[in-house]
Amino acid sequence: MSGLARIDEQSVIKAYARWAPVYDFSFGPVADAGRKRAIDIINRRSGKLLEVGVGTGVALPRYAPHLTVTGIDLSPDMLRIARQRVREKKLTNIEGIYEMDASELGFGDASFDTVVAMYVMTVVPDPVKVLRELERVCAPGGEVLIVNHFAQDHGLRGWVESFMAPAARALGWHPDFRAETITDATTLELVETVKLKPFGLFTMLRFRKAEEAVPAGETAAAEGA
Repeated sequence: MSGLARIDEQSVIKAYARWAPVYDFSFGPVADAGRKRAIDIINRRSGKLLEVGVGTGVALPRYAPHLTVTGIDLSPDMLRIARQRVREKKLTNIEGIYEMDASELGFGDASFDTVVAMYVMTVVPDPVKVLRELERVCAPGGEVLIVNHFAQDHGLRGWVESFMAPAARALGWHPDFRAETITDATTLELVETVKLKPFGLFTMLRFRKAEEAVPAGETAAAEGA
């Protein structure tokens, strides 16, 4: 986590306890374009979906009904709203909503066909550990989508991000978070990078997990059958 201001778990929980009642009306609209782009891709896929950092569940009604969806978040205040949303919208494709640490996911290897984390990496204490967990629970041939703000070195935005870095603990996020922090720490294949509205402030990284190689002996046996 070189170059990042340290954020601990309790800081994240406290920050989102403050944000939970107003999230959908404040940050929610700013992040909506990126969320929509990711969901459009996800809805063309099939199988089981894990949303890491499900928050207030604002994305849940938008997932296609053919997907089986699980959501996790560290914030009990956010999850309370998410569960209420599931009940009110009668979302029958939501398999579960759990309070869980993204760096220690309570799911087996290769449990999900698609894994998405939107606006999460800048608010977790150890983003590299989180990414490795997303990779672990993603099935071979599956996809991992990350939507996030990433810092830049130049221009006014770069100066503002550097200035804000010392306040990361109070803000509950890493304003100086760089894409290389995660892209250099995974064996997933980065297949698409998309700058998102507004003003390219957010970026979508789309990764694919390699298919499992078939052992040579099994291949020969199948050909001889």
